[in-house]
Amino acid sequence: MLPWEELDRARVPGQDNDLVLRRRGEEYSIRTAGTELMNSRIHGSEEALANLALARLHKKNGRNILVGGLGMGFTLAAVLALPQPGAHILVAELMPAVVAWNRTHLGDLAGRPLDDPRVKVEEKDVAVIIKRKKAAWDAILLDVDNGPAGLTQKSNNRLYTKSGLKEAFRALTPGGVLGVWSAGDDRAFTRSLTQCGFRAKALPARAKGGKKGSRHTIWVAEKPLL
Repeated sequence: MLPWEELDRARVPGQDNDLVLRRRGEEYSIRTAGTELMNSRIHGSEEALANLALARLHKKNGRNILVGGLGMGFTLAAVLALPQPGAHILVAELMPAVVAWNRTHLGDLAGRPLDDPRVKVEEKDVAVIIKRKKAAWDAILLDVDNGPAGLTQKSNNRLYTKSGLKEAFRALTPGGVLGVWSAGDDRAFTRSLTQCGFRAKALPARAKGGKKGSRHTIWVAEKPLL
């Protein structure tokens, strides 16, 4: 078996850990503190995040979509693959290195979605963007950290508190959808979404798509039209 080759690393803001990009043949991996966060062979649930959430949107044209967490670009690519004339997509990625890797080492994996003219990137905490304006987004897709239990940054946990969920609720247009990726289920999080005004469901998604790979969870939380 081919050995792993380290391509680059970058310090996680506010942490002692590095984010490490590695390659083995045509396979790429991003790890931190000895834990693999993502792998280029396993991205079915990242694509499901876009497909399941955007399928609930009533609005078909001119969608404003916020993607929190770029990863290896597979969620963004799935967003772009859907028929949605006039869409505008903003990607919020806290780690400049991840953006740089998607423009270099990782770009071809998902078809270079950052090159699409509908896409803009802000190297900023998605929570800051969510707070900026009320009723600004038709969809917010969060693939940040490991889901409701943050792994790389404790500060990510605030996105999934009731305070953070209420901010997301206010940032969505009526009929808008919040999609959340997670490595596992969390019934308390489903209750929190409901208590914050969402109609929420936790849906299963396989890491490799279809019926293969680890079981992940996608929350689809709709803001009522009225």
